[in-house]
Amino acid sequence: MRYILQRISQALVVLLVAFTAAFLLLQALPGDAIMIKYENPELGLSPEQIAEVRERFGIDSPLWLQYIHTLLGFLGGDFGYSLQTGTPVKQLLVEALPYTLVLGLIALVLAVLLAIAIAFLASIPRLAWLREFVRSVPALIVAVPTFWFGIMLVQIVSFQLGWVSVINPGPVEGLILPIITLAVPLSAPLAQMLIRSIDEVSAQPFVAVVRAKGASPTWILGRNVAKNALLPSLTIAGLILGDLIGGAVLTETVFARPGIGRLTEQSVAGQDTPVLLAIVVLATCSFVLVNLIVDLLYPVFDPRLASRLKAGASA
Repeated sequence: MRYILQRISQALVVLLVAFTAAFLLLQALPGDAIMIKYENPELGLSPEQIAEVRERFGIDSPLWLQYIHTLLGFLGGDFGYSLQTGTPVKQLLVEALPYTLVLGLIALVLAVLLAIAIAFLASIPRLAWLREFVRSVPALIVAVPTFWFGIMLVQIVSFQLGWVSVINPGPVEGLILPIITLAVPLSAPLAQMLIRSIDEVSAQPFVAVVRAKGASPTWILGRNVAKNALLPSLTIAGLILGDLIGGAVLTETVFARPGIGRLTEQSVAGQDTPVLLAIVVLATCSFVLVNLIVDLLYPVFDPRLASRLKAGASA
């Protein structure tokens, strides 16, 4: 229980620090979103009306007062209103989030499957030429920018080969290329960690004992090595969530898909700070929650850590 409370407390501190940093950085941005939106002569607003709009959004309030008001609003579930459209930020997030969740979750599952397949092929004792080639694949994937990979998929798979349409595609067809674009770069760091972990576990004495008993290399890899090699990958699986969020922004922009990524792009272009702050906090909450779950699962999968925690509690 003390371990759980410590991890939850740390997660809450991270959320508060992230909120504060994002709030201050967004306030320090040059320019004025209200002036960008409402000073257009075509709108015909007078200076008094613009001042009323600024007062309504609390732009002219002292910074500390804006911070407290915004923090209390977030704690109460009120994210404010978009400076560009006047729509409640919560409504914008609710409308955009399902698209990103579908894209992100399917891409994450595919990335994990790809990483496991790469790590397995890279660890087969036989076929040394294939093993060395597969081991170089993750490093190559890491070096490829996500947006460039997405554009190449569109050019080759869609325009040249005509396998998948990106112009008015169906609901399922429209997900194929974005999922591949997002999943392939995510699989690389996870595959690298799995390969490294498999190599380290394979060098342990207990593996030599199992091998001496006559177990086949495939049996050793599947029943003895893989189980122990998965533990370090839990941490990487939590960390790649940050890449998942960043990749969703680029992927949804390249493929013109609705979602949190597209909303982020539009908010940056219009300096819509309330929307950007809500997106940063939402992304931080997701990142912290996943890593909190990973921390809590470690004692479950690693009996040694559970024993140390029990010993520390007894002391």
